[in-house]
Amino acid sequence: MHQLKHKLRKEVLDARIALPPHVVAEKSARIIQTLLKLDEYRYASTIMTYLDFRNEVQTGELVKRVMADGKRVAVPLTDPASGMLTPSSLSFYPDELEPGAWGILEPKPRCVRPLDPSELDLIVVPGVAFDRRGNRLGYGGGFYDRFLLRTGPETFYVSPAYEMQLCDSVPRSSQDVRMHCLITEERIIRIS
Repeated sequence: MHQLKHKLRKEVLDARIALPPHVVAEKSARIIQTLLKLDEYRYASTIMTYLDFRNEVQTGELVKRVMADGKRVAVPLTDPASGMLTPSSLSFYPDELEPGAWGILEPKPRCVRPLDPSELDLIVVPGVAFDRRGNRLGYGGGFYDRFLLRTGPETFYVSPAYEMQLCDSVPRSSQDVRMHCLITEERIIRIS
């Protein structure tokens, strides 16, 4: 299983990193516009989103829109030593952020405002590869899988992804958490 995940992760990451900046920007804009039309977004009051890194679907405009819509936005703060992820409320974007673990933007120490995971209505979850059953291949650290187990039963998980990140099947272990919805530049896939 580990070798299968490693091979798929490398293939998809290599393809994603090769996407030209204008393609990333165009596809990201389309994906985020679709996400903003979801009922789950409309009815959510507290939304957590990842902050994009290395050609992930860009989330900067999403953060700005969540704030403009008067919703509370949270971003992840990672603790590599414990393997834990903590949602932190964000008031000013991007002023309260700085590169953290792995160079990904995170709240500055003086700007950390932890939220209980049960307060989150919608979580925008990153990933490397996905299948149509909502299975997600992450980066291998298990941060999100452990974190999602601490959220409320009504919390909605959505993953934005490029079509090229969709696979027929993603290797899944018992610790892996399925997404409720995938959004690509071409479609919405709801998992029942």
